[in-house]
Amino acid sequence: MSDALLRGRADPRRMRGFPRADGRKGVRNYVVVAYLVECAHHVARKVAAPFAETGVQLIGFPGCYPSAYAHRVLEAFCTHPNVGAVLLVSLGCEEFRRGSLREAVKASGRPVELLVIQDEGGTASTVAAGRAWVAARLAEAADAATVPIGFSDLVIGTKCGGSDGLSGVTANPAVGAAFDRLYDAGASLMFEETCELIGCEDHMAGRAVTPALGAEIVAAVKKADQYYRELGHGSFGGGNIKFGLSTIEEKSLGAYAKSGSRPINGLLKPGVPPPHPGLYLVDTVNDGGVKYGIPNINDTQTVTEMVASGAHMIIFTTGAGSVVGQAVAPVIKCVSNSRVFQRLADDMDVNAGTIADGGETVEAVGERILEKVIEVASQLPTRSEALGHQEFVLAYKTYEPLGPSCLPA
Repeated sequence: MSDALLRGRADPRRMRGFPRADGRKGVRNYVVVAYLVECAHHVARKVAAPFAETGVQLIGFPGCYPSAYAHRVLEAFCTHPNVGAVLLVSLGCEEFRRGSLREAVKASGRPVELLVIQDEGGTASTVAAGRAWVAARLAEAADAATVPIGFSDLVIGTKCGGSDGLSGVTANPAVGAAFDRLYDAGASLMFEETCELIGCEDHMAGRAVTPALGAEIVAAVKKADQYYRELGHGSFGGGNIKFGLSTIEEKSLGAYAKSGSRPINGLLKPGVPPPHPGLYLVDTVNDGGVKYGIPNINDTQTVTEMVASGAHMIIFTTGAGSVVGQAVAPVIKCVSNSRVFQRLADDMDVNAGTIADGGETVEAVGERILEKVIEVASQLPTRSEALGHQEFVLAYKTYEPLGPSCLPA
């Protein structure tokens, strides 16, 4: 497909989004209800429940002890381009810096309210106040104006979960083909899973735009290898073996295929957005050793971390049939084999099994994935959205700041 035709497919009458004060554009206009400690989770869920099918998403942090990482991720979500208004729900005695978060959301130009359960008079009164506030914001959102979106406005992440023996030869290379087209069109792209890229670090370093960035990528993969050796297990598990993978090398090559073939422009950590269009590796493995409260591998949390880095949507590949979605970013589900696609058709957006069936090429399925990206940016829901998936996981982790070599000018 020619570049001119690709530009033509980004028809402004199709791809439209919601303008934000910082210049970004959202492909959704969600109202978010965020709890700031697990003790406020029930109340926040009760506030959001009546609006689950009308654009209200529930997110939150369960911890009471403060976490700079969790604060950064929640702030990134509450000021994400797909979010138009935010209700914060606090118990009152947790150590989360709720005032700081409220001010950050306010400074972003979004409507924001903070309800403290201990000050509001308890569960019932907080739920009533929260629902009234949310209903008013939804009424405002119904009249929100949209503007044209181009590929250069989009940030897109990719992730695999429940991989099988065909993932590395069908769905993942097809995503890579779509990523190459999106890269050439000026989009910002990200992939992660350094724990599943072990053995591919030198290949990625060879694609880095500077030698110093290549060295950072190699170091990130080595860190992941060491972390999971200390943890006692890695990302290659029984489900992968059951569905046809035999080694971590096979899984790593499949994970690597999703990144396509274009240069790698930087290395991100959760909550750090791409500074300019290009392709980025996201390091989602904890800095430092295994600690209490620091989680092991979790597909939903690493998707959360890419969204915290600004991803408007996620292309999620699966072989066994993962059905997860995300609270703030639409998830495009791409399955590697026709058997699972037929069995889980209600959950899957793209069947890449046609490659193994001999019916389509990798490039052709990549074009269908690209078309699905355009549909999502044109307000059409993904299957996970239609089914009401709102997955969100946020636990304790620690990260050191990025070094200057990670984001070359």
